[in-house]
Amino acid sequence: MPMSLEEYQIAQMYMVMKMQQQSTSSTEGVEVLENRPLEDDVFGKCQYTSKVYRLQSKAPTWLTTFAPADALIMQEEAWNAYPRCKTVIKCPYFTKFSLTVETIHRADNGQSENVHGLTKEQLAVRQVEYIDIASAETDYWSYAIGSNSMDFSNFKSVRTGRGPLLDGWQDRCKPVMTAYKLVTVDAPYWGFGYRLEQALLAGERALFLESHRNCFGWIDDWFGITMQQIRELELQSDFSLNKKIGMPTVMTTSED
Repeated sequence: MPMSLEEYQIAQMYMVMKMQQQSTSSTEGVEVLENRPLEDDVFGKCQYTSKVYRLQSKAPTWLTTFAPADALIMQEEAWNAYPRCKTVIKCPYFTKFSLTVETIHRADNGQSENVHGLTKEQLAVRQVEYIDIASAETDYWSYAIGSNSMDFSNFKSVRTGRGPLLDGWQDRCKPVMTAYKLVTVDAPYWGFGYRLEQALLAGERALFLESHRNCFGWIDDWFGITMQQIRELELQSDFSLNKKIGMPTVMTTSED
């Protein structure tokens, strides 16, 4: 990402708010159950969130042949101890399913090795993918999640002067940072578990690409916003989301 670690923290929070607002209607979208500071045994001081994602219309056709429309109602818990974060997603319909995303953010160009400290056994089965925000995908999940059509080879930020992103931009941009994500998915279901795992991994990859393209594409919207301002906007967004989807308002708090 062509930004500093401090800038990315604001960019990511702004992006989450805006994408949630864009994807939420009276029947689908994001419901925020909790958003509060937490002293965690593992992460220490962090921001804890609990959300429900109602994604019925995005279910692939093969899944709807044997599962009801609400099979893509997901429950998410997240611990944000930036620059370290963890997200756990579960599905009430598939009770054995779980998807975990552990993220470490570093001020580098994506060349750090074994950032998550995996064992030799884990490294042997790990699959590494490099996601370049200057690229674009056209697969099913990219279509389902939504596609930022901005061409970063012609994009230049008005407020920061950053861009365009041409071949090899990661080695030339200053500042630059990388989000290292460790995704673990478990769907122990005979007959379709592997297909479900692969579909969800593809969905996560498309979401990572789209969300981070938006982080940079919206840089002139969020650049200069303070942490206090973004927290206030986040609380307003949580209230608006729950009102839009017709759910009770939940008290949300934050600390810096």
